[in-house]
Amino acid sequence: MSGKLTILGCGSAKPTKNTSPSGQLVELSDKTFLVDCGEGVVLTMQKLGTHTSRLYNIFISHLHGDHCFGLIGLLTTLGMLKRTQPMHIYAQPDLEKLLQPLLDYHANDRQYDIIFHHINPRKHEVIYEDRTVSVETLPLKHGVPTCGFLFKETHRIKYEDGTFEHVTSKRYAYCSDTMYSEKIVPIIEGVETLYHEATFLESMAARSKEVKHSTAADAAKIASQAKVGKLILGHYSARVEDHSLFLEEAKPIFENTFLAEENNVFDL
Repeated sequence: MSGKLTILGCGSAKPTKNTSPSGQLVELSDKTFLVDCGEGVVLTMQKLGTHTSRLYNIFISHLHGDHCFGLIGLLTTLGMLKRTQPMHIYAQPDLEKLLQPLLDYHANDRQYDIIFHHINPRKHEVIYEDRTVSVETLPLKHGVPTCGFLFKETHRIKYEDGTFEHVTSKRYAYCSDTMYSEKIVPIIEGVETLYHEATFLESMAARSKEVKHSTAADAAKIASQAKVGKLILGHYSARVEDHSLFLEEAKPIFENTFLAEENNVFDL
């Protein structure tokens, strides 16, 4: 089964001329999932020709603006496109409280339903499941309640005796804003692809701990301990213009490391 990850935004809180805030499209089993929705995500999706008619589920890791400020733009745009299919949003309960007044004001004439699914970012649990894909929360350590997401693609095997078995064929772990935390290692162990934030370089380690983010070396250590297939770095600080510096710090620790850049596409 094929899988694809498209980077819509890879910067941190302050947008730059080269990076927009966080956003990704995860495609598994002919389904499309949006993970985080910072400013600029809608524009990037339009440039890529993304077919939003296949998008039914959005997962928001936490409520810092660089991970959710693009939502109102996306949802109103879908209304202007005359969407009729429902949209499901998975996030902590406060997002609905914050977003609903904006929807009532800017998108009250939309022809589709928006269904909020409240999640607990401090708990590891399955929050989405269909016949071929499941999504679990990954509790993270940040300044506000935050979780990552673990995507699992499964397929069903039928045996001669008529019994069935579900086998996991692909796994993708998304670890958004977090400081170094080994607690996630057992949960993500052996995943084919890990995205882990790498906001800072080691020369900024003190600042990293202060604001509860990770360095590129921190991300590489997690990847190494979890024995993942490949590591993708992102969420770069606006202070670092040369993103190759993140790669230089991570590769000696975990060789199979790549940089997320906008419009990049990775196989899962």
